[in-house]
Amino acid sequence: MIEATRREAIGALAAGAVGAALAPGEALSATALPKPEFWYRNPARSWTEALPIGNGRLAAMVFGGVAQERLQLNEATLWAGQPYDPVNAKARASVSRVRELVFAGRIKEAQALADTALIGTPGTQMPYQTLGDLTLDYPGLVAQPTGYRRALDLDSATATTRFTIDGVEHRREVIAAPGDQVIAVCLTAGSSCGVNVDIGLSSPQPETAVRAEGGDALLMTGRNGASAGLDGALTFAARVQVRTEGGRIEQLPGGRLAVRDAGAVTLVIAMATSYRRFDDVSGDPVGLTAATIARARRRTFAAIAADAKAAHRALFRRVAIDLGSSAAAALPTDERIRKSQMNDDPALAALYFHYARYLLISCSQPGGQPATLQGLWNDSMSPPWGSKYTVNINTEMNYWPAQAANLKECVEPLVRAVRELAETGARTAREMYGARGWVCHHNTDLWRATAPIDGAKWGMWPTGGAWLCTHLWEHYDYTRDLEYLRSVYPVMAGAARFFLDTLQTDPVSGALVTNPSISPENEHGHGGALCAGPTMDMAILGDLFDQTIAAASLLGTDPAMVAEMRSARERLAPYKVGRQGQLQEWQADWDADAPEQDHRHISHLYGLYPSNQISVRDTPKLAAAARRSLDRRGDQATGWATAWRINCWARLRDGDRAHAILAFLLGPERTYPNMFDAHPPFQIDGNFGGAAGIIEMLVHSHDDVIELLPALPKAWPRGSVTGLRLRGACGLDLRWAGGRLKEAVLRPERDGTRIIRLGEKAREIALVASRTHRLRPRDFG
Repeated sequence: MIEATRREAIGALAAGAVGAALAPGEALSATALPKPEFWYRNPARSWTEALPIGNGRLAAMVFGGVAQERLQLNEATLWAGQPYDPVNAKARASVSRVRELVFAGRIKEAQALADTALIGTPGTQMPYQTLGDLTLDYPGLVAQPTGYRRALDLDSATATTRFTIDGVEHRREVIAAPGDQVIAVCLTAGSSCGVNVDIGLSSPQPETAVRAEGGDALLMTGRNGASAGLDGALTFAARVQVRTEGGRIEQLPGGRLAVRDAGAVTLVIAMATSYRRFDDVSGDPVGLTAATIARARRRTFAAIAADAKAAHRALFRRVAIDLGSSAAAALPTDERIRKSQMNDDPALAALYFHYARYLLISCSQPGGQPATLQGLWNDSMSPPWGSKYTVNINTEMNYWPAQAANLKECVEPLVRAVRELAETGARTAREMYGARGWVCHHNTDLWRATAPIDGAKWGMWPTGGAWLCTHLWEHYDYTRDLEYLRSVYPVMAGAARFFLDTLQTDPVSGALVTNPSISPENEHGHGGALCAGPTMDMAILGDLFDQTIAAASLLGTDPAMVAEMRSARERLAPYKVGRQGQLQEWQADWDADAPEQDHRHISHLYGLYPSNQISVRDTPKLAAAARRSLDRRGDQATGWATAWRINCWARLRDGDRAHAILAFLLGPERTYPNMFDAHPPFQIDGNFGGAAGIIEMLVHSHDDVIELLPALPKAWPRGSVTGLRLRGACGLDLRWAGGRLKEAVLRPERDGTRIIRLGEKAREIALVASRTHRLRPRDFG
């Protein structure tokens, strides 16, 4: 069923996705730039030095050891627990009282009641978990290697380790194949009988058993772990099929295999769980993995790898970027990161951008699960924050660069997950609030739980589903695909309907506000975190109503609901500027009273980024207030929060400030040696948020306006980018020198009039589908 879903999703979203081909001489091609690659002189000593590969469902972290190689393995649906409904049975009867207490200013009482009566049961969600390890032990490799090099080629999605011992060159390649749905490993040595290796599988999961099968394969089976009082209900299987050129395969005690005197060895790894859907765990992972191995058995490593590289490159090579280079680019990747604060290394930012696209391709493919807090990679049974979907910023940030970076197919898992949340969230809306529509609070998991968790000061935030719906609209806005919009409109309308039922009238202002809610994870200094109508909620609901109204109008549907949404939109509490000149985070001017003045979240700036409600050009007073808020919060924060600040400063058209923050993000305090983002610990959202910030410095599109080089920093005086995407179904190539635009190439897929801005100058242009439009500075007068 999962494979069928994957094929259907590819058909639904991938049609016509590849951007217009580049004609000779039209723009810089990906092959004209240095190969985007990580490389190191030593094996990985820790997990955040290992190199990630993935195909959207299966993943591995490759350590590049000499006498022992380790591949830490993941399968996207191996989470703890089982299907469950966490809605607190007391919630429906208690939510009105909590609202009364919040409006009365009795925040401590409201928060205490919410903790006991509104927070879900269990009070946490299920974690994403590791499947285990594949270990390769080389009994004969005891001498020190020379010429050691391990690398990750982002263009071919291949991890390679090579070294020489006793005059024999050893080479190992690892790739995750999306078509074959396997991880494939090729082991070679320079001599005709140079590969001698012991192969084993292990897992920390319960009820795990490993045995040899058929003399040339290993089978590991087990069950997922329990969490928060919920027993595991999934079963899983992992198979390794071993092929050799010459030599022999022997069985070892403990369910291991030994290869002796082989010229080359190929390992084909298949993994699966019994997960079929968030409410169905009836799959057969033993049968699924057997069928996968049987299909792959007829294919060589070269064939598997060639198809995997072609599939990866079809996405990866759509975009090329050049931000300049320096001598630092010749250093190993870990040295570049370590020295980045002292060296001029503009190519490191380009590599970071490439890596974000590589990671999204590797962890979010049609038919799979969305990218978690750690993407697809996790070595723990209990990872930080469960490696779940935190939807008060982190999940959304994972997909910030997807559309503009020409990876719209990678959004399909998120779109499908939001459709599923609309199902589970309808139950939560009904049972918890007595409302129509659907709701999701600040987290969800594989089982699509939607009730609040972790305590009221963290989880009593009802706007997660609404924010996710803006990504449904984003996909339409970048593609202008009406049939897609028709398919997601009921989900958007359901989210809006929930708030039409639950918004409350503020007794002081008369505005409509959410209650109870919080400004994500930030306490205001007046008894806790609970409040009514935090600025972020009002901004998100403004977008939700505006986008749902626009969708209904385009589709010619729901006139009565459109009228209701318009009325509610007009009554939402407006932005406010506080006594310190800041954009207020709450309805009351509490910002200066908050215990954490440098809080990582900048939730009240949602209207600046990712939304476009606040801008230097259209709302200068609010933009100035947002700038004041950013100054008060500071530039350096956790990894993902630093990335958010980059985007906000780019929206404020301060490219040098944005670049300075990006430089901090790329340094060793916020980037691990394998370029994973450091919260710390590892969270992948910072990688994606940083890439989005790079795009935002180079181009911004909204409605029918395209702004070229709006925040170009002095550190990138010359460069180019090809293959970006703009709202309105249009491709873009840019080239600049001396800090000024040289040429912009627009590749529209639909007719339409656009306003193109270059600094303070603007030009209106009628775009014609499939016709290339070139713009140079002289075209702006």
